[in-house]
Amino acid sequence: MKKLPVLLLIVCCTSLFACGKGQEINGHNSRTAFRSVKALKNRLSPDMRIEFEVSFWTLRDSIKDEKEFLNTVDGKKPEEIIILGKEVYQQRKNSGFAGYEKYANWDDMIAKFSKERQDQDIPKGSNKADPKDKANEVLYKL
Repeated sequence: MKKLPVLLLIVCCTSLFACGKGQEINGHNSRTAFRSVKALKNRLSPDMRIEFEVSFWTLRDSIKDEKEFLNTVDGKKPEEIIILGKEVYQQRKNSGFAGYEKYANWDDMIAKFSKERQDQDIPKGSNKADPKDKANEVLYKL
């Protein structure tokens, strides 16, 4: 009987340690890394989500070796991935990387991607700026 409370304490402590890694990327293999990135980005605010996604894929593009990439992102939180993404962006910008010349800085690039994402969410053919034409609207009052 005295072993039961000790066993319960050990199980509780183990589960608490396991839950502590919920805000980090699991980089043991590609599948777990992508799965944890997907879960993490769904928990972030929309502004931070885009920054996190761009940073992650910038890192993925810059580190060609799979093991090196997984070691780089393993155990990192979204904020740390964003910092690494900004560093890669700045290195590429300074070296004249094609595609980055149209952005003044990191924030400018993220703002452009945010605008593109918002534009994708608006259905084609709808114009939210124009109010509905009340003269041609047909509503039946029953």
